[in-house]
This record gives sequence, C-alpha cells and structure tokens, in this order.
Amino acid sequence: QVQLVESGGGLVQPGGSLRLSCAASGFTVSSDTMSWYRQAPGKERELVALITRSLSSTNYADSVKGRLTISRDNAKNTVYLQMNSLKPEDTAVYYCNAHQRGSWGQGTQVTVSS
Repeated sequence: QVQLVESGGGLVQPGGSLRLSCAASGFTVSSDTMSWYRQAPGKERELVALITRSLSSTNYADSVKGRLTISRDNAKNTVYLQMNSLKPEDTAVYYCNAHQRGSWGQGTQVTVSS
C-alpha cells in the first residue's frame, strides 16, 4: 500500500527556516517524480517544487526559487523540502505527491508570522 506521511511543519517567524519531510512506504521514492505542493486558504493547490525520477532534476515555482530546496534520500526513502528565508505568503498546507502513483500525503501546516 502506497503511503506518504509529511512532517516538519509549524509556526516560524519571517526570515526563518523549516525542513519538511515526506516519508514514503509501499514504493521507492527514486522510482517516481516526487513533488511538493501547497494550498493557502481560499487558493488553489499549487506546485512548489519537484525532483524527477531520472537524473534527479529539480524544478521550482518562481515564487520560491533560491529559498526552497527539494532533495531525496533514497536510503531513508524520504523526500525533503528545505525552506529558508520564509515569508508570510509561504503560509499554507504543504503536501507531498508521487506523480506516477497519483498519491498524496495528508499535508503539514506551515505558518509564517511574527
């Protein structure tokens, strides 16, 4: 059974950092394109970052380039999202996605506020 479990969200001040984790089971994260999405209140879910199955190429939304970094630890079967220089507009529920399997995690809340 495919399962994705996100963790690492919380409340952080503007300019702070968080690292989100997405632990996968039932498949290997290296076998799929893995993504992080986010959804703010009243807004549509948007793609934030992805890492491809082959070559481990990465791609980012323009709004997060230079501040967020997606990575993958195959030994731990986990995908990470390192979030630096956080802004209030980064506040959202962040979801992990396995593209080919169409699987989603339950989400983790990130709140950036002073």
